[in-house]
Amino acid sequence: MRRLFFTFLCFLMSSTMSASRADEIEDAIRKVQVSLKKGDNEAALKAADEAVKLAPKNAMAWYFRGEVNGRLRKPDEAIKDFEKAMSLDEKLIAATNQRGGEQFKLGKIDESIKDFEAYIKANPKGYDDHWRYGISLYYAKRFAEGAKQFKAGEKAFGNDVENAFWHYLCNARVDGVKKARETILVVGPDARVPMMKVYDLIKGKATAEEVIKTAQEAKLDAEDKNEALFYAHLYVGLNFEAEGDLKKSQEHLKTAVEKHKISHYMWDVGNVHLKLLSKK
Repeated sequence: MRRLFFTFLCFLMSSTMSASRADEIEDAIRKVQVSLKKGDNEAALKAADEAVKLAPKNAMAWYFRGEVNGRLRKPDEAIKDFEKAMSLDEKLIAATNQRGGEQFKLGKIDESIKDFEAYIKANPKGYDDHWRYGISLYYAKRFAEGAKQFKAGEKAFGNDVENAFWHYLCNARVDGVKKARETILVVGPDARVPMMKVYDLIKGKATAEEVIKTAQEAKLDAEDKNEALFYAHLYVGLNFEAEGDLKKSQEHLKTAVEKHKISHYMWDVGNVHLKLLSKK
């Protein structure tokens, strides 16, 4: 799918400019993708800046720079890039979708939902796996709609404990923890540490301490251990809030966000949640 998209991108560029210039832009964008895959965000930004410089009226050049700035956690700059891409190509609905994620990072929940819904309206098939939309619905306190989205996500993420967790979390806010446990989605083995222990937590078959201990004792390299500890504290913290213990919730979320930072969007979720929690 990605290869087809990139081929289509190349076709668009080659149809509107000289072959040599199209090759330069294609090369710059390929460097962006390769650098992002390697985790070299600075190299990706350099390549994205070059693409924009070569073709300031090319929507995709701005789109990819928005992707890089999003990865660098520069949401304001990413939003500007996506909006520039949208102004150059109103059919580039992917830019609207990505802007939604950057809006969320800034705590602009309603704005993120507006963008996500615009994307889903243009691309209905994108609803089932749009977990970012489901999370934004949760923070907008549209819990029933959030639960519906995560239920739909079961089709795309059958073995994903996180999808089941958020479905449960939405239901818990509407019906309470006890009733929400009756409708927990069934998942297959999720190999990521400590996800199966998190699953046991929401089913009432494990304690918060056991979730943390599972992550602490896992035989993982430093990066994976840090990620496991992030998710352990994140989901323990979120579960404590569902159970009404805001003090413990804040403690674990603070540990996750401040001591175990990761590059994934879920860190931004924890960061936004912690800021909202601190206002209560």
